[in-house]
Amino acid sequence: MANVVVVGAQWGDEGKGKIVDWLSERADVIARFQGGHSAGHTLVIGDKVFKLSLLPSGIVRENKLAVIGNGVVLDPWALFAEIDKLAGQGVRISTENLMIAENTPLILPLHQDLDKLREEAAGKAKIGTTGRGIGPAYEDKVGRRTIRVADLGDEETLDARLDRLLAHHDALRQGLGATPIDRAELKAKLMEVAPKLLPYAQPVWKIMADARKSGKRILFEGAQGSLLDIDFGTYPYVTSSTTMSGAAASGTGMGPGAIGFVLGIVKAYTTRVGEGPFPTELDDADGQRLGERGHEFGTVTGRKRRCGWFDAVLVRQTCAISGVNGIALTKLDVLDGFETLKICTGYQIDGVTYDYLPTAAALQAKVTPVYEEMEGWQESTAGARSWADLPAAAIKYVRRVEELIQCPVALLSTSPERDDTILVTDPFAD
Repeated sequence: MANVVVVGAQWGDEGKGKIVDWLSERADVIARFQGGHSAGHTLVIGDKVFKLSLLPSGIVRENKLAVIGNGVVLDPWALFAEIDKLAGQGVRISTENLMIAENTPLILPLHQDLDKLREEAAGKAKIGTTGRGIGPAYEDKVGRRTIRVADLGDEETLDARLDRLLAHHDALRQGLGATPIDRAELKAKLMEVAPKLLPYAQPVWKIMADARKSGKRILFEGAQGSLLDIDFGTYPYVTSSTTMSGAAASGTGMGPGAIGFVLGIVKAYTTRVGEGPFPTELDDADGQRLGERGHEFGTVTGRKRRCGWFDAVLVRQTCAISGVNGIALTKLDVLDGFETLKICTGYQIDGVTYDYLPTAAALQAKVTPVYEEMEGWQESTAGARSWADLPAAAIKYVRRVEELIQCPVALLSTSPERDDTILVTDPFAD
């Protein structure tokens, strides 16, 4: 059976939670490979709603192994708060169904402090971080001064790591007018959480390799969206990790040969949270309608999402970079009732036509979208579970999306309910 990587193909919030949950029932191992606890997934299972931000979506399924890979940055206090919250909803989490890579970097309170201090100092130049310390934690990882999960098992190693880490952060804090870090307090917090966290620590790369050899099906779960990728996103309004499919290999310790099918999650329109360019953004009644009907508020932050028409240029671009084999098109039902729909098919910049989004920020700021109009539909698509349940105009819209992004639809989602899904291609099939 093919192993599947799930990535968001827009700016995040594409509905990955439902799709990953739908796929996780067919998988044996579900692994998060990047990001932190700023990424929110909402799962609707029967009459229960689960809101996850750090734990892999498969954790709510029995007899599944959930894995947090080394590509993730882990806030241990947020982790246990999430575990406690799920326990209150009847979800059992133990070392039998959750494993964390030993080499996973930790997010500490000082990372959250730095995140907020820098955003405040930036003023109008802020990039819209969530303030959860994700970026500073990744900085320390590549700066070779991070504290990793395994370091909590040896006090001498932890002391050495703290010395190196605080030498850097105290200097930064001084420049930003903040007080030095209380080393004793930070160490005490780490020593307190260590006995709770260390039992989950495992050589994830080995466990994943063994699972693959034994024929188990692996689902790799990404966070955020491709347009927030540190390299290929709308820089600097991006996240601090690689959100493309290639990160699934390095973020779990597996080779790229382990990836069989790449599924891109794509919303039937476009949204983004925070600052940055957004060519098809709507500041009118249509944009308001999309936001209200789509309940476009962040799962973790509660921030209102900016809304706009479907941008085929950007999705075609992200599908190419991630090597997407098929997309899961979500929230089609939000478009019900529109007389006319628009799809962005290209850009005009200073009179020149582009079929991709240029990297230069100055050019991105000048983008004028080129739209193709399509007839909408008045019938409801909510809850459709077969093509026969869809209006002809809705099918025409889906087929046009496929043509423009040069990638087929593998799954079609018509509501937050997991069973309201039309399967076209099974990602797990060889």
